Amino acid sequence: MFHLLLAIIYLAFISLGLPDSLLGSAWPSMYHELSVPVSYSGIIFMIIACGTIISSLLSDRLTKKFGTGRVTAFSVLMTAAALLGFSVSDSYLELCLWAIPYGLGAGSVDASLNNYVALHYASRHMSWLHCMWGIGATLGPYIMGQMLSGGESWTRGYRLIALLQAALTAVLFFSIPLWNRGDRGKDSRQAVLDSEEAEANVQLSIAEILHIPGAKEIMTAFFCYSALEQTVSLWASSYLVLHHGLPAETAAGFAGLFFIGITAGRFASGFLTIRFNDSQMIRMGTVLILAGAAAFLLPLGTGTARLGLVLTGLGCAPVYPSIIHSTPANFGAERSQAMIGVQMASAYIGTCLMPPLFGLIANHISPALFPPYLLAILALMAWMYERMLSQVQRSRCKATDCR
Repeated sequence: MFHLLLAIIYLAFISLGLPDSLLGSAWPSMYHELSVPVSYSGIIFMIIACGTIISSLLSDRLTKKFGTGRVTAFSVLMTAAALLGFSVSDSYLELCLWAIPYGLGAGSVDASLNNYVALHYASRHMSWLHCMWGIGATLGPYIMGQMLSGGESWTRGYRLIALLQAALTAVLFFSIPLWNRGDRGKDSRQAVLDSEEAEANVQLSIAEILHIPGAKEIMTAFFCYSALEQTVSLWASSYLVLHHGLPAETAAGFAGLFFIGITAGRFASGFLTIRFNDSQMIRMGTVLILAGAAAFLLPLGTGTARLGLVLTGLGCAPVYPSIIHSTPANFGAERSQAMIGVQMASAYIGTCLMPPLFGLIANHISPALFPPYLLAILALMAWMYERMLSQVQRSRCKATDCR
């Protein structure tokens, strides 16, 4: 049963990824049809992000009351309904309204699933599960690109993804009885963390969480990571169209290279975590993102832009799963659900604010500022992560009176 549940979680992570990159890949076609400025995708992103922030902060309470299985199934159902709503929308206002359940469905399932995996599975599983997210995120723009290249409307792309989400929702509802049984399984992660203490999960207020050493730093680092990933997801296609002059349908396909990089990187990371710890994986990812952002600056045409997308994706690959997986070890298993909830909320605040900010920069200054924008976010992320490690280590030394 434990391994069957793991397969279900793999499907759930594919479901999480499917809609994440759709808006960015379709937007170059959407904004012309809807007769709105290019920067207006940022407003839809902000609405989605606000919903995810709210549901992430509520994830601790919802998971304790209903369990991870039910929260996951109902959240994916809500997302499928929102995607279907996108597919029948013919105005910008309708998209904004459907973005509300879209965001509310994403936040709880993300925080709840990530905490469950962090507590019950080894680091390699976290990387491979997020690889499944990458498969979903890669399929999204690929499907949309195929629809646009075939002369179909972006609404057809959304409709097909909605149907795939609905099928995954049915699987998740049938799997609900497995989640409680799965708690009885054993994995190497359980040898490190006592499961009863982990499941107790002390309910903490936001103020109490902010007083935990390193909490503000990891929240800021997660803010920056999500800001960087979502800025690339949302604006890579538009950058290739506006700065390099590619056709919209070609750019939509190229944008998928970023998610191919993430997917391949997370598959490889699952093996690398056998040799390297979470902190080392995050540092390796940071170096690769730096190389990817720098590649965008090379004046060698679309070839280096595509290389930049792949390298940035490879660099992003280990960062998210490693930060999540290290949360129980850094902050305590009993605090992990609350900590992951606020980390997710911080990530979605980054999603809410930073991609729209770049939209304004692209609209009023130049889309060529895309690479420097990514580099500035990356620098802050790396600094905050190292500060978090220092704060956690100092707190442990103080608690054990080490010298």
